[in-house]
Amino acid sequence: MTRRRVLTAAGWIALFFVTGPLSAFRSEAADATTSITVRAGKSDSANYLLARQFAEALVLAGNGKFALDVKESQGSVRNVIDAPKDSANTIFTASRSVIQLARHGAKPFAPNPGYADIRSLFPIPFQTLHWVVRQDSNITSIEALAGHGFVPGSKGSVSERVTGSALQFLGLERKVQLMDLDVAAAPGAVMSNKVSGLAVAGSYPIPVVTDIAKATPIRLLGLDKATIDKMVAADDSIAPQIIPKGTYAGVDQDIATVAVSAGAYTTRRMSNETAYAITKAFWTQIGALVNRNAAWSAITASALPTLGIKLHPGALRYYEEANMAVPETIR
Repeated sequence: MTRRRVLTAAGWIALFFVTGPLSAFRSEAADATTSITVRAGKSDSANYLLARQFAEALVLAGNGKFALDVKESQGSVRNVIDAPKDSANTIFTASRSVIQLARHGAKPFAPNPGYADIRSLFPIPFQTLHWVVRQDSNITSIEALAGHGFVPGSKGSVSERVTGSALQFLGLERKVQLMDLDVAAAPGAVMSNKVSGLAVAGSYPIPVVTDIAKATPIRLLGLDKATIDKMVAADDSIAPQIIPKGTYAGVDQDIATVAVSAGAYTTRRMSNETAYAITKAFWTQIGALVNRNAAWSAITASALPTLGIKLHPGALRYYEEANMAVPETIR
């Protein structure tokens, strides 16, 4: 069953107990409300949480102009596959590398000229890969996963894709038993020792990893520099990342891993006016987003190049008006 949450200005106030004069919000429908669909990942994924956060910010900044329907999805791959047939007023989260794969017709994508119409709006926090195992296991490295069952994440998710890449570079793609287990059930399976571990991607600390660490001692598996360098060279949306010691209970050393850039995208079918208004609303609320989730502090004008896909003309208009530096590669 698809989960969704429709957010309006009034709903945002009720949900988050925003105080202040109600006159700050529209009490009369003087202007038509624009309905926008936001497709993120699974409802318990980090991307879904980020999508909820920026959707709520857009509703508030739009002052009644927007109603956002945040929908659960199967992840970045599914979001991109669906983009050409989605309604014009759809925003979806993805990494630029997934969009680039789609445009080249690489698996799991079939050739579709509609992928060329995908345009970027704004960046969202990087998705940091966490490879989680029980501390009482004998698994102390990713190489030691050989012969064990491991949950890489939901189909089409960032964690599944990057885990597959890491295993391939390490020569383990046929040696680790990757299990197709529902992401919601994976943490319980780890805690009950039914699987050796799981992969999850998001801006740290990730709530599900925090919850597992509270229930049972965990170990985070890292990558050696040589493997990280190979992964970065093969995929320009991947960057080296360190999960600082102390981020999770029992993890008392820094963990070298990788992170994947991500963004909010749409298609050229969205009107210039809507794309402009959405982009402006997002950046006017970035301070409030940082107050709610420190991961948003990484999103500044310097993050624009990570989008990697040409901006929607409406979004570009906002960046030019705001005097934000936009690289030629995404103009």
